[in-house]
Amino acid sequence: MRQLQLSLMFLLFALLSGNAVAANPQLVFETNRGNFIVELYPEKAPKTVANFMKYVESGFYKDTIFHRVINHFMIQGGGFNADMSEKQTFPPVINEAANGLQNEPGTLAMARTSDPDSATAQFFINLENNVPLNYQGPEPDLIGYCVFGRVLKGMDVVREIGVSPTANVGQFYDVPKTTVIIHQVKLNTAPL
Repeated sequence: MRQLQLSLMFLLFALLSGNAVAANPQLVFETNRGNFIVELYPEKAPKTVANFMKYVESGFYKDTIFHRVINHFMIQGGGFNADMSEKQTFPPVINEAANGLQNEPGTLAMARTSDPDSATAQFFINLENNVPLNYQGPEPDLIGYCVFGRVLKGMDVVREIGVSPTANVGQFYDVPKTTVIIHQVKLNTAPL
């Protein structure tokens, strides 16, 4: 009994002294359609989360847009200004799609080209269970899209963006007719 009491006291001391595992980082996305909060998973996608946080901390996402919106699929943003000019990015990050996370409704994943290791700043939020985007094997056409976070609060805002009427703008498809602006992405100072 004494050993159990000592163990519980040690555990309580560790928790109070800050030795407990830190919570996953949470970010607030402030948009002209409302705000939503996302939790990131650095233990599952460490390089991807570090890459994303580099963009957040530098203020890169300020006044970027959701430039591609497909209802019942996903909303994509983080790489273009309102005039559809593409922003200069840091080098690409290695694809960590084999981390066990799935492209389920509300998950945050990295957008990329056909090159699996081409993700830079653009991301998307899944509106549905997008199984074909999941990791299926190490081959380039099966590697999938890396999920690295999830919407914790404000999925109604994400879904509202998802039903935006769209049009083609030059070479771009599925662009919202009314611009969806990301005013900023910042750390949530009052985690959920």
